[in-house]
Amino acid sequence: MTGTLPGQLIRRAAERPDAVAFREKEFGIWQSATWAEYLGRMRSFALGLRTLGVDRGDRIAILGDNRPEWVIAELAAQSIGAIPLGVYQDAVADEVAYLLEASGARAVVAEDQEQVDKILEIRDRVPQVEHIVYHDAKGLGSYREDGLVDFTEVESLGWAEHRDHPGAFMDAVRALDTEDTALLCTTSGTTSRPKLAMLSHRNLLSMAAQFQEVDPMTSGDEYVSFLPLAWIGEQMVSVSCGLTVGFTINFPEETNTVRLDLREIGPQVMFSPPRIWENLVSEVQVMTEDTTPLKRAVFQWAFRVGTAAADARLEGQPINRTLRWKRRVAELVALLPIKDQLGLRRVRSAYTGGAALGPDVFRFFHALGVNLKQLYGQTEVSGISVVHRDGDVRFQTVGRPLPGTEVRVAADGEILVKSPAVFGGYFRDSAATMDALEDGWLHSGDAGYVDERGHLVVVDRLADVRILSDGTTFSPQFVENKLKFSPYVREAVVFGGDYPFVTAVVALDFENAGQWAERNQLAYTTFTDLAQKAELYDLVGGHVEGVNRDLPPAARIRRYLLLHKELHADDAELTRTRKVRRRFIAERFRDLIEALYGDDETVAVDTEITYQDGRTATVAHALRVARVGD
Repeated sequence: MTGTLPGQLIRRAAERPDAVAFREKEFGIWQSATWAEYLGRMRSFALGLRTLGVDRGDRIAILGDNRPEWVIAELAAQSIGAIPLGVYQDAVADEVAYLLEASGARAVVAEDQEQVDKILEIRDRVPQVEHIVYHDAKGLGSYREDGLVDFTEVESLGWAEHRDHPGAFMDAVRALDTEDTALLCTTSGTTSRPKLAMLSHRNLLSMAAQFQEVDPMTSGDEYVSFLPLAWIGEQMVSVSCGLTVGFTINFPEETNTVRLDLREIGPQVMFSPPRIWENLVSEVQVMTEDTTPLKRAVFQWAFRVGTAAADARLEGQPINRTLRWKRRVAELVALLPIKDQLGLRRVRSAYTGGAALGPDVFRFFHALGVNLKQLYGQTEVSGISVVHRDGDVRFQTVGRPLPGTEVRVAADGEILVKSPAVFGGYFRDSAATMDALEDGWLHSGDAGYVDERGHLVVVDRLADVRILSDGTTFSPQFVENKLKFSPYVREAVVFGGDYPFVTAVVALDFENAGQWAERNQLAYTTFTDLAQKAELYDLVGGHVEGVNRDLPPAARIRRYLLLHKELHADDAELTRTRKVRRRFIAERFRDLIEALYGDDETVAVDTEITYQDGRTATVAHALRVARVGD
């Protein structure tokens, strides 16, 4: 029975019934629940779902922010043999409809009025949805739609069922098999609409066990769950590792309180995609610019000392007595306060995954004293297959395979993975499954190679890697990561290889760029207005020139422009995990790309604006095309 996720919860509740399983912050106060209470609520909801008619093999969609009810619903569905599917909380109605249609979900667990409204808006497209279960009743008191039911009502139904048939729940869990599908998880969707990967209990728990062999966590650890539970990365840590190890999961009160909640909890383990680490770097860079000259000088000195110590340690070189003494002083006067401000003071192991992290960002955190390590994997391998080990971190690599995982590189450079964690296929998509799996090997779609120390180096998506005119291998992603090290660059999309030379479309970080403009007494009105200021072109242009100095001549950016808008997942320009959808952007902004390779110094672009009353208007803008060095 412990070979399944619900079985692991039953085990935790038996071994440590009074230990804290999770906390949720409500109205500024942390509310705790024990493992016994966790199991009791999960059991009641599971039997309540079955009372509503949900049966083995049915699909249950879960939509909302990270809340205890999410994981309770997920494990409850698994307990009766149903299959949960996570949906990103910021998904628009059309995306939700697509996933409900693709999965054939019979029930949806929706957090609040906003999520319920999405389901009601598309209900005619998903007639198979019989029940909509909500757990935040605010604003829903007057709703009378068929099938709408409160989470607590479902628990009450299940509690009554357990009272009348006390053995029903355990019988259902014992009937589960380790090869049963435990989760439908959406792929990133960088090249097409997301597919639904079928992950079994064995897949998810074997991944967690392999991870534990490399970097053990303990039942006394604290973890803050603030990344979407629809993402395999958060599932990997919060659910699979959380149940395997039995550490405490903490759910923030709101998205905008995450930093404060991190500082209060002081987690020992933290996992985030590159965008979070990049945002933290930008925040520190902006803080140092806003502080007094003395504090800025102290931080810069401390950071230089931290960088020297980190470089020596990662290269396996001894740190002399003078540098050790300086490092202690730097930690005391600057580095520790910065880590505390970021909520990283107690972090023992920090991880990044989901996309490549630039080496500059990596070095930044190691200079601060944060033990940041790269993970590599895909949804199809339950989240992770390769990881850095303590004392063996290399900024340009993603580490070595987990125990029990094989990695090899095909003749065309594609990374292939074989592991007990590799998924069983895509839901209702046999053609895509055949493309992804061959003789047990997962075709990742990523290009890479293994270096002399056995570390895997991921170059880019295989479809995006190109050869430049001088024979240089060109990775747009590598250049993009270097551009995003600037606190004023939110996103960057680089083109080259199939084009005569390398160019870039840059989207500003509006908040940081706006603060810079205010400090320099530069007036502006909108994002577009700010992005077209000559001063911003000079600011970003200086950074582009710095990036070029680190690149081979043929890979250097020759022309760029500042985009008139932010790239956004709602516009399909990014995935929900903020990966750039390069092909879509190349098509959507075709006129801009053509202008980058032309001779004109400006390019006209039309923007459609939707007002609050529903009216729309089209506004024309002229974007400047800059030549690097102009």
